[in-house]
Amino acid sequence: MARKKTTAAMGQIRIIGGRWRGRKLPVLDADGLRPTTDRLKETVFNWLQFKLADVQVLDIFAGTGSLGIEALSRGAAHVIFFEQEPASAQQLTTNLATLQAENISQVHPGNALTLLAQASVQQACNLVFIDPPFHKNLANQAIELLAKHNWLAENALVYLETEVNAAIQLPSHWNLQKEKIMGQSSARLYLTS
Repeated sequence: MARKKTTAAMGQIRIIGGRWRGRKLPVLDADGLRPTTDRLKETVFNWLQFKLADVQVLDIFAGTGSLGIEALSRGAAHVIFFEQEPASAQQLTTNLATLQAENISQVHPGNALTLLAQASVQQACNLVFIDPPFHKNLANQAIELLAKHNWLAENALVYLETEVNAAIQLPSHWNLQKEKIMGQSSARLYLTS
């Protein structure tokens, strides 16, 4: 009789720039976990390259934490990570400890939409990453909750990664700055006003 696998398979993410450039961190290979590819991540951080110093960041559907960790590596002051999968949240916490970034980051395990609705933000965020699992219509709900619960600082940047052709409803005061389609992913950067 075959034995059931008791440990999750591991993959890795690579930090592509900043103080931890080249570091590789282990991540769980979990169903639905879809880290942003290095190529797309490089594009996004080229868009953001002069806008990361000392910003407050919110990584809503953190998964591996790839986007938030990259922001920390490139000078963000603080990153809040929301991750629903307990094992992924624990791995993210471990990776942040490995980088000695516990004092500049917080991992909140739980449903991102519930956390957005309940949590009270002490300092509004200058940059928000919205990269939800595809085909679950989570982006629109997250966008609505961001505005409703005052998560965004004035003139905040919002990075949105969805499946191509996703029906997204945006507030009228979000202005598209950059857009790129790579494979199955549509990446957009907005400036709020």
